[in-house]
Amino acid sequence: MSAEQVSSLCEQLVKAVTVIMDPASTQRYRLEALKFCEEFKEKCPICVPCGLKLAEKTQTAIVRHFGLQILEHVVKFRWNNMPRLEKVYLKNNVMGLISNGTQSILEEESHIKGVLSRIVVEMIKREWPQHWPDMLKELDTLSKQGETQTELVMFILLRLAEDVVTFQTLPTQRRRDIQQTLTQNMEKIFSFLLTTLQQNVNKYRRMVGAPQEQEALTTPQKTDLAQETKAQANCRVGIAALNTLAGYIDWVALSHVTADNCKLLEMLCLLLNEPELQIGAAECLLIAVSRKGKLEDRKPLMVLFGDVAMHYILSAAQTADGEGLVEKHYVFLKRLCQVLCALGSQLCALLGSECDVETPANFGKYLDAFLAFTTHPSQFLRSSTQITWGALFRHEVLSHNPLLLAMIPKYLRASMTNLVKVGFPSKTDSPSCEYSRFDFDSDEDFNAFFNSFRAQQGEVMRMACRLDPRTGFQMAGEWLKYQLTTPVDTGPMNSRTGEGLCSIFSPSFAQWDAMTFFSESVISQMFRTLDKDDIPVNDGIDLLQLVLNFETKDPLILSCVLTNVSALFPFVTYRPEYLPQVLSKLFASVTFEVIEESKAPRTRAVKNVRRHACSSIIKMCRDYPQLVLPNFEMLYNHVKQLLSNELLLTQMEKCALMEALVLISNQFKDYERQKAFLEELMAPVAGLWLSPEMQRVLSDPEAFISYVGADNKIADPVLEDPSGLNRSRISFCVYTILGVVKRARWPADTEEAKAGGFLVGYTPSGNPIYRNPCTEQVLKLFDNLLALIRTHNNLYMPEMVARLGETFAKALDMLEVEKNAILGLPQPLLELYDSPVYKTVLERMQGFFCTLYDNCFHILGNAGPSMQQDFYTVDCLATQLLSSAFTNLNNIPDYRLRPMLRVFVKPLVLSCPPEYYETFVCPMLGPLFTYLHMRLSQKWQVINQRSTLCEDDAADDNPESQEMLEEQLVRLLTREVMDLITVCCVSKKGVDHNTTAAVDGDDDEAMVTEVTPPASAELTELGKCLTKQEDVCTAVLITAFTSLSWKDTLSCQRTTTQLCWPLLKQVLPGNLLPDAVSWFFISVLKGLQIHGQHDGCMAALVHLAFQIYEALRPRYTELKAVMEQIPDIHRDSLEQFDSKLLNPTPQKVADKRRKDHFKRLIAGCIEKPLGEQFRKEVHIRNLPSLFKKVKPLLGTDMLENEDGEGLTALFEP
Repeated sequence: MSAEQVSSLCEQLVKAVTVIMDPASTQRYRLEALKFCEEFKEKCPICVPCGLKLAEKTQTAIVRHFGLQILEHVVKFRWNNMPRLEKVYLKNNVMGLISNGTQSILEEESHIKGVLSRIVVEMIKREWPQHWPDMLKELDTLSKQGETQTELVMFILLRLAEDVVTFQTLPTQRRRDIQQTLTQNMEKIFSFLLTTLQQNVNKYRRMVGAPQEQEALTTPQKTDLAQETKAQANCRVGIAALNTLAGYIDWVALSHVTADNCKLLEMLCLLLNEPELQIGAAECLLIAVSRKGKLEDRKPLMVLFGDVAMHYILSAAQTADGEGLVEKHYVFLKRLCQVLCALGSQLCALLGSECDVETPANFGKYLDAFLAFTTHPSQFLRSSTQITWGALFRHEVLSHNPLLLAMIPKYLRASMTNLVKVGFPSKTDSPSCEYSRFDFDSDEDFNAFFNSFRAQQGEVMRMACRLDPRTGFQMAGEWLKYQLTTPVDTGPMNSRTGEGLCSIFSPSFAQWDAMTFFSESVISQMFRTLDKDDIPVNDGIDLLQLVLNFETKDPLILSCVLTNVSALFPFVTYRPEYLPQVLSKLFASVTFEVIEESKAPRTRAVKNVRRHACSSIIKMCRDYPQLVLPNFEMLYNHVKQLLSNELLLTQMEKCALMEALVLISNQFKDYERQKAFLEELMAPVAGLWLSPEMQRVLSDPEAFISYVGADNKIADPVLEDPSGLNRSRISFCVYTILGVVKRARWPADTEEAKAGGFLVGYTPSGNPIYRNPCTEQVLKLFDNLLALIRTHNNLYMPEMVARLGETFAKALDMLEVEKNAILGLPQPLLELYDSPVYKTVLERMQGFFCTLYDNCFHILGNAGPSMQQDFYTVDCLATQLLSSAFTNLNNIPDYRLRPMLRVFVKPLVLSCPPEYYETFVCPMLGPLFTYLHMRLSQKWQVINQRSTLCEDDAADDNPESQEMLEEQLVRLLTREVMDLITVCCVSKKGVDHNTTAAVDGDDDEAMVTEVTPPASAELTELGKCLTKQEDVCTAVLITAFTSLSWKDTLSCQRTTTQLCWPLLKQVLPGNLLPDAVSWFFISVLKGLQIHGQHDGCMAALVHLAFQIYEALRPRYTELKAVMEQIPDIHRDSLEQFDSKLLNPTPQKVADKRRKDHFKRLIAGCIEKPLGEQFRKEVHIRNLPSLFKKVKPLLGTDMLENEDGEGLTALFEP
């Protein structure tokens, strides 16, 4: 190939590259140029000479980079077909480029250095060690030429380790060969890296620290400049050496890291005080100290607790912190903090093990340093230390160490500061704010971080108080007294709740909030830790009295006061005479208003106080019913008085108080007495609920819309609400029924239940059957409840929606809060407390419909566990439910169907006694499952069509945010349905069904990557009963297998691992139609086509396909026909797999090998991730295998042999 051809081609390439990189080029020109370059790389036979010519030093950096890219492309994609001499030629030229083909270390562009090192690594991956035994020696020789070459050698070694060990981007045998050879030579490589680091650091230090002796000379500046350039070059190599070490320390044998009395660790500690190198050194140190492995091997790491190392670490931290907030120093401080955390973890692992490690002499110094990070202004640094404090306080040996015990008061004192929520990035009211601006994008971001940080601190404080409960209690008491006597400081921002009140950013609220969290954490721990006789009852009661006597009109502070009352309440168990005072305080707060008789809507802060007081009363009655029982009459009179005024409380508050009474009535332990009490309590509800007017309203959708005022047009949507009272009456009835059903129970002790008249007999299996004292009252109201549910469902019919008034056209829509929760959008911080609960009457109407719907289904969901056989034997219960709860489902939106399945169907089915499965559960679930499958299939079809439509066709009447919301709802509904089927059908060994599907938002991150499906998944009794009914069985099987190809990875993975195989296994003994068998198998393969890119789904689906094929292939030849349709399947390999399957040999092939073989067969239908779909395959050939017995092939000493031979002896066969 003549030089002219090369030159003219290169000229064209230079022009093309210039066009591509010129921002002024038109798109057409740029595409043409790009096409020309790509075709050249793919097809031109003279790529190597052209690439080398373009890579010459005389060209511009962009052109040189392109030339080197051509060479990289040649090595990656053409190497296998190149003649040996051309490989030698290319390799020698590339080594020549490293030797003298680049600019000096400080001038050369980093992307040039990057691509040059990549080319060498690509050649190493293909030829070392078998065909290029002297590679390490050559790199060593190059490094002796100067800093420029040494830095490139560092890049090569780092890139090699990353490709081979970290990312493992090459075939197994090549990876093994290279990693083995690296390991055999690791002593030399490490010693080379250390020597390079040491020499360059020493030179750098000499130059930087050298006294300026040139003052007497005539040209001081010139010498200074040369010296500085040289120093910078050495520094650059030092940084490269540290980066390369970081790539090796992680995986080499620990003995290399700790060799020569931990020389490496000592050097790294020294470099912590070198500003230019300290971050790299800290990274290396962190990786070294975080190493796992045998405890014995990790023992030498304890050298870092020695005087020298500790001195360097601490002085570096002090210097970096003393420099003020500079990003570089702050990053370094974070690394140092991580190093100290990792050191703590190593100490916890080694101390108390069999390694014979003593508590270090410098443990006190270490704790002081660690505390300094815990008290640093940066909230991020403070939070970084918490896990390690927890590990230290939990440790069986260290937790008794006097130094650590002496640290507890200091830690708790630091926590008192750290719990105060300051440091919002948008504010300037604390030194933390400045640091937060580096760490957080927004106040919401910071808020989310701080909440989890605070929860973590609570855990650690409780651990500390387990070791020293009295100190924590004493501090909490002092802080509480201080807050009670300090004047309120509302800060610059006034609350919208009222003049002179706190907002959530007020200094006083921040302090109250922190103090409340602190006292709650330490007091609860003290009661758990100390013996009953050691509890400081007098001190606790004194504090309780102070809190009870404290008066405030500030809702945010009052909320904190109520939490303190609850935290101190256990002291009342020692002094019951204080109970009336506590009750009075709580009841006063139930009716709290900022301005009495105000007509303005209540803000969330006020509502929270009232709700808080109600839940405190409920909690007290739930946890201490025996204590409250003697005061029952007083409590009852309080509640009656509050209920007598219809407008004083919201319906929720009224019902909360009634729930508290029901909880205490459970302590009567007398069926007749409790039944009479519940009858009296529910009399007003029964009177209202069963009145002719209410019956008419509940059973007729039109009458209902009119009664609740949803057909009106309202002029003033903030203040005017004529039908508010009607709505509150319906809410009151529903809330009350729910409260009673949820709380009324028989005694837990069988003997007490028997004595009280609750026991009515035993089941055939010998379990007691109880009756609930509320049954009679609730069942009396049951028909109207079902009528309300039917009416509510019918509101979604188009003709009913059309009847809604102008103001209320969107009354049945989702609340904004619900939408934001589903889309995972954070709530604006301030709005939470300062805004009214419902801003307009429309929002109030939406809230009413939403809560009413949920509560009706909560009643039905609780009815089963509460009333048991009395509920399941109601006449035609299944038919009644089908004609009410399941009526008009077609029009009911996904966001209403989801809670229905979760709070009603799931608990109802799970608590049903087995004897009612056939009469009640199957008749109800059969039609429901059939309907749900049809509905979800249609929804997913719409989504799939939407994603395949061209973007031009997409109409704008459905904006993207709405589409996202709809899609996310379909996903959540799918999970809910699949979870329901799984819960009904499969026994939950090790699976907690209560936790699934409770997650809103996008939880694909929760995907598990390695899946071993539970072998123990068996069908439940209910599952077996359902699969006996043909229609139910068909609906469930079809839903399960169809769902595998719906685009929701989480649902696919759960269904694949938990549901599909147990269901299929149940129907295997019957005669399945060949078409059905093929359909099941194809469904799984379709799932792989859609979800194969996700490791977790792929593993589960391959396992399921394998199970089906193994179990059914012997009976159904149709499965082989399905396999033959898989793209790119190797027929011979399939024949081989089949013959082994159909004619098993006595020694069975290992499961894993059979599964791997099967996975290779179906690889054609496993979807690849998008990033890999259009990637050009790189093929690296295996070399002759290395002899197992031969020790390192490299006899030459890479550090001592200085001659450059080996360049021509490349690739000896």
